Amino acid sequence: MTSYTPAQVTEKTGFTIDTLRYYERIGLLHEVGRTAGGRRVFTEQDVEFLQLLRCLRYTGLPVAEMLRFVELLRSGEATREERVEVLREHEQRVEAQIERLKEHQEHIRFKIRLYSGAPEMVPAG
Repeated sequence: MTSYTPAQVTEKTGFTIDTLRYYERIGLLHEVGRTAGGRRVFTEQDVEFLQLLRCLRYTGLPVAEMLRFVELLRSGEATREERVEVLREHEQRVEAQIERLKEHQEHIRFKIRLYSGAPEMVPAG
């Protein structure tokens, strides 16, 4: 079984050591294994789970909702539909965010054309 040090996990997930500790303390991350010397050791499954948390966090899911999702996940098969619904609702918010970003991008592109003196943007006469 592959194991990772906290430093390796930060490289793989983008989380800081402090965030990993925080997520463990608040219950987002289950209690991480430790070496005989007391150092944290992460499994491949831990890393994959953290990558899911990173995805959810980067796309704006609040920590409270992440906690709800994790609690549902830990409750097993009986909560499958609730978990799917949490993800569907979040996906809809992400889609709306993408649309807003596209609108902003188009505005930025317009300004680039304008400030670059694109022929179609320069007033005639």
